[in-house]
Amino acid sequence: MATLSPDFEVIVHPPTESFRWNVHGYPHHLAKWHYHPEYELHLTQDTCGRMMIGDYVGPFSPGCLILTGPNLPHNWVSDVAPDYRSPDRDMLIQFSSEFAERMCDCFAELHAVKVLLDDSVYGVEFSGTAQAEGARLLQEIGDVSGVKRMMLFLELMDVLSRSPSERRILSHSAPALNVHTVRSKKLQVAITHIYENYTQGVRLDEVARLVHMEPSTFSRFFKKQTGHTFSKFINKLRVHHACNLLVNTDISMTEICYDAGFNNTANFNRQFNTIYRETPSSYRKSARSIARADRDKKKT
Repeated sequence: MATLSPDFEVIVHPPTESFRWNVHGYPHHLAKWHYHPEYELHLTQDTCGRMMIGDYVGPFSPGCLILTGPNLPHNWVSDVAPDYRSPDRDMLIQFSSEFAERMCDCFAELHAVKVLLDDSVYGVEFSGTAQAEGARLLQEIGDVSGVKRMMLFLELMDVLSRSPSERRILSHSAPALNVHTVRSKKLQVAITHIYENYTQGVRLDEVARLVHMEPSTFSRFFKKQTGHTFSKFINKLRVHHACNLLVNTDISMTEICYDAGFNNTANFNRQFNTIYRETPSSYRKSARSIARADRDKKKT
């Protein structure tokens, strides 16, 4: 496995969240040998098999808790029958290096967390109390929001960093800290162009030309590398941009629709509902209600 080039994964999370919490099943289009710039804390909830973390290959089973650092390739391959389906095999949190650095720089008390994150560039497996409590807190984060969510995240990082004897380094090296494959270069060019233009209008054929690919070939390439179709990726970015405006400004729904890059309010409402299962107006109302509740807690 280590001789194969890992696929680059694009991770998108709402601007109102400092980290991404997610659960996915197996088989899954993102369950492959891959890497991404974000840290990832990964809990296996179901199945046994072999995991590949950097140059490490070893067994995993339910309860296995692994922290991987930025750009470290990883994969979990379940030893199951071809027709076996696990709806919730993986639970994970992903967060950026920028968020981690800001967090550790702001609080001297997080020195042990900084040491843990430094170790994670080689992959870290947890055991004992760190593993059990870490898994519990990771699961609890999925049930809360707002300040409570961040408090549980900090508690999770504290638990994992508290006992170095309950963690072990997995990979002998961190070979992917500077990964630059032909595929990753093409994807980076595409992603950069999309992020710079998604609110103004961006077409698949125009991005395909930038990376010297036929549109149909680029469409398949983009889906394989990111796990998203081109149009769904654009819509997700636009909806997340709209979320930021809904929470932090008082501008009208129509203005937000066009500012985010949608060409009509009907499409805006439809795409927003597809991702968040609610209307933009109800999202704004609930987000502001949570913000008010958080402010009231701080006053008491």
